[in-house]
Amino acid sequence: MKETKYIFVTGGVTSSLGKGIIAASLGKLLQARGFKVTNQKLDPYINVDPGTLNPYEHGECYVTVDGHEADLDLGHYERFLNAPTHRANNITTGRIYQNVINKERRGDYLGKTVQIIPHITDEIKRNIKLLGSKGEFDFVITEIGGTVGDIESLPYIESVRQLRWELGRNCLIVHLTYVPYLAAAKELKTKPTQHSVKALQEQGVQADILILRTEHEISMEMRKKVALFCNVEPSAVMQSIDVPTIYRVPMNMQHEKLDEVVLTKMGFDLAKTPEADMDKWIKFVEKLEGAKEEVRIGIVGKYVQLPDAYKSIIESLIHASAYNNKKLKLDLILSDKLTEENVEKKLCKLAGIIVAPGFGQRGMEGKFTALKFAREKNIPCLGICMGMQTMSIEFARNVLGLTDANSTEIDPNTSNNVVDIMDEQKNILDLGGSMRLGAYKCKLKKGSKVYDIYKKENISERHRHRYEFNNEFKQRFEDAGMMCTGLNEESNLVEIIELKSHKWYIGVQFHPEYSSTVVNPHPLFINFIKAAIEK
Repeated sequence: MKETKYIFVTGGVTSSLGKGIIAASLGKLLQARGFKVTNQKLDPYINVDPGTLNPYEHGECYVTVDGHEADLDLGHYERFLNAPTHRANNITTGRIYQNVINKERRGDYLGKTVQIIPHITDEIKRNIKLLGSKGEFDFVITEIGGTVGDIESLPYIESVRQLRWELGRNCLIVHLTYVPYLAAAKELKTKPTQHSVKALQEQGVQADILILRTEHEISMEMRKKVALFCNVEPSAVMQSIDVPTIYRVPMNMQHEKLDEVVLTKMGFDLAKTPEADMDKWIKFVEKLEGAKEEVRIGIVGKYVQLPDAYKSIIESLIHASAYNNKKLKLDLILSDKLTEENVEKKLCKLAGIIVAPGFGQRGMEGKFTALKFAREKNIPCLGICMGMQTMSIEFARNVLGLTDANSTEIDPNTSNNVVDIMDEQKNILDLGGSMRLGAYKCKLKKGSKVYDIYKKENISERHRHRYEFNNEFKQRFEDAGMMCTGLNEESNLVEIIELKSHKWYIGVQFHPEYSSTVVNPHPLFINFIKAAIEK
């Protein structure tokens, strides 16, 4: 079995430097050279997973094909590498401690005192090496969340220190830091980077490669200075300068020779290694940056103050707009503030509307208002997850005349719950209630708009929801023109609804944004944008 190489990406000076983008970019470059690569994220927070986190705390909750609720960086990994992630690709401190405590309760440690070292660090190392244990990957690239010096990150850095000695040349550390520009002095300052590397060294870890985030070009002279003070070769000091789109980062890092330095340091002969084939990626970036005409799309949701709450939807719209030779102009519209009085003013200039996912009652009335406007004005509209459920309720209220139509989440006693709680015997969450998570099959109705979009009858899409369409109302909906065109036959769950008489009005119970990538943008988003730009 081939040896798997392990690369760790750490960060210093400040958070939000883009470790996930650097990790994904390196993965893309190695993949483009023919290697099998996967990315992993270690999150220092004590939550077992981000499923219970408010999106304002941590951005969107991403869902893997095997039903794991994960950090949004996994979305970057999938969009860049065009390969699915799984439960093993995202580890949290909460899960590490939960596993160790469960082992202690079972007596697995044979009465020993359970400590950070070796028990917590051993569990971290076990989870890191899990992805490489079957020999499926040439490289496992692991991003360590947080910033070097954070107390939460200490066990992870210690685990990397140990792995460095255990794995030898099969282990490499990339450290991402920030080089600030002082406007008053008109110069870049490397001292924060020096301190960050020193903090890493104090924990027993020496970086092999330094990547310097910057708004200004870093000279070779300054790179040599950083190399001298940080015990790194000058060729291994690289810059990651600000760019208009994250999709240019892999090309920039290729220009910096990141993949070449990594391969050389890990014992590969570059003369025997294929050049990176980035043609498809470069063509996408050219389309993205070359688009001149705009398409204006609105996302109506309850978390729009933090765009990362809808990260995968926004990136899917960027992909689809580029492939339609358009530049995305995005309006983020807070559903809480949308009313019958202001809806015309807020939505009239939009070429297309997306009604976003989101648990809870807050903001639902604003979504109903947006959907009624899009339906009556014949504006292309895509409802995702809760967006589809609010589509159902709005249609029931304003077309079927069921004025008290609702979901059981709001009023469990109403006789017109067109959106119903799922069967409690399905997937039960620890915190109570049922949850459908991960990829499920869906059969499309021939002759429907979605069948024409997907160009096949059977699809599989990822879910994250607790409520479902109430089949008792199915016939009444279809008689009035709202067709149920996607069905999970196993559970008799309505997956897709579409309005027969409308230009483009589709609701999906699943999350298509989770499976849209740079190389394979999702057909629903492609067709939605196409409908939005058609006169």
